[in-house]
Amino acid sequence: MKKGDFLWGLALFAWILMLAVPVSRTAFMAATDAHPYIGGFVKFAILASMGDLLGIRVLKGKWIKPNGLQYRAVVWGIIGMMTTLVFTVFMGGAAAAQSAGRLPFAGSAIAVAFFGSSMMNLTFGPMMMAFHRFTDMYIDTRYDKHVGKVTISKLVDRNDWHSLVEFSWLKACPFFWIPAHTIVFMLPGQYRVLISAFLSIALGLLLALAKKGKQNAE
Repeated sequence: MKKGDFLWGLALFAWILMLAVPVSRTAFMAATDAHPYIGGFVKFAILASMGDLLGIRVLKGKWIKPNGLQYRAVVWGIIGMMTTLVFTVFMGGAAAAQSAGRLPFAGSAIAVAFFGSSMMNLTFGPMMMAFHRFTDMYIDTRYDKHVGKVTISKLVDRNDWHSLVEFSWLKACPFFWIPAHTIVFMLPGQYRVLISAFLSIALGLLLALAKKGKQNAE
């Protein structure tokens, strides 16, 4: 086992251990409940960044620290704060629509979770993915001495729209995130953002496997 594999696994184990031990779990949940946006930032900044590193490990066969890792973590943290808000918005909106007769199966926990997840991942989800893609590209180009001044136009031209639309929007959103967040929304509220952050590790792995499969096909 490589040193990087051990350290990554140790970090994941530390998170799982913290959640498994009642005292540390209670303290952590109390802190994140008291400060939900800070909690969302920390969860995503750490766990989603771990997903990015794992994806690079799978794709490249070794651990590589990407340029601007600290800035990428901040972007993930911002996404974590956004997620903290939109979970409440879409779950509350789905329940309100059911109560008003705009959606069926009022009172069903599975139905409200599915509707909330579907609405979120068909509206907010694609925009969040685009935001993340372009912020990552901005960070990459800032470290590329051959690019010069970074502009929105350059980022739009450099973006791989096929992967964003065909994989992230048309595959990941309906077939991964909608089912995954349906399950997440059925959990107690204090666990939702944390489990979603853990899911970002799985998404990092899926993205790496998709890229690797594309490279092998070529």
